[in-house]
Amino acid sequence: AVAAIPEGIPLCVTISLSIGCKDMVKKHVLVRKLAAVETLGSASVICSDKTGTLTEGKMTMVKLWAGQVPYSVGGKGFDPTVGRITRTEGGAEAGQELPVRTTLLSAILCCNTTLCTVQDEETGELRYEPRGNSSEAPIVVASRKVGFVEATAGAYPRVLEVPFSSSRKMMLTVCDVSGRTELCDGGMPLDGGAKYLAVCKGAPNFIIDYCTEFLAADGSAKPLTDSEKAGILEVVDEYSSQALRVLAVAVRTMTKLPYDASDEDLSSDQKFQACRVGLRFVGLVASIDPDRDGVPESVELARGAGIRVVMITGDYLKTAVAIAQNVKILQTD
Repeated sequence: AVAAIPEGIPLCVTISLSIGCKDMVKKHVLVRKLAAVETLGSASVICSDKTGTLTEGKMTMVKLWAGQVPYSVGGKGFDPTVGRITRTEGGAEAGQELPVRTTLLSAILCCNTTLCTVQDEETGELRYEPRGNSSEAPIVVASRKVGFVEATAGAYPRVLEVPFSSSRKMMLTVCDVSGRTELCDGGMPLDGGAKYLAVCKGAPNFIIDYCTEFLAADGSAKPLTDSEKAGILEVVDEYSSQALRVLAVAVRTMTKLPYDASDEDLSSDQKFQACRVGLRFVGLVASIDPDRDGVPESVELARGAGIRVVMITGDYLKTAVAIAQNVKILQTD
């Protein structure tokens, strides 16, 4: 018909697209415009965010490394009453050990996420739900497991906050610790005359570059040599290869602010640069974000249709590679 009457082309195309819409509706896909079907049919690449799309977006801390000691964090989800922190080797209770308490308290001083109880609309049961950043939620949950409550961070007045950015790869806060001889009960001792504590939380490979010392298991500060840095990065690579998202935590005690607080012309970047030097590395926290059900099968279907699937993420390279392999985006063949 098209060969005999060329004017029939628009009609044939419209009918074909309509049939395509009908088939898509059977698969619960709502199409508002016929042209959308044509666009979908010509798609050759799908770009997808990782957190919350390819994964569930429900991160749970499973590993902690501090004082050169590896720890395991039990439990699942956001319930702080389930699970405990133990030494990976031997399984001894470790929730009250100095490196653990120091790392977790320092981390929550650099968080804005809270943990609330809400009532499930279907079952009527109370459940825990984080409010804020999904990357900070596992830190808040783990800190509750060692006894830090919602009001704990409020006892350390925050005087500066520099939020996370893709260029800095970390977040920084400065808190008032005047009158304290140790960070917390069972935590690291504070230098004499310390009035402020700067805390950095973020990408390990960036934070380590600003560290000059590290927290030992006994609470003392020791020089961070190149070999020590290499050892920490090996731990980061080990955790990342298990599809864990790893964050580093570092601190710096100060007798006074390294910038003029009354100078309104100072930018956040200038304050950040003044506070981030001479950091003390305290630990690593590693969380897992489970793959969303059905994602590997969907990726395989797209590949079978000649569509390439690309994962977009700002995660550490080895973490991204491990997750991409789990969801079949990156093939090992």
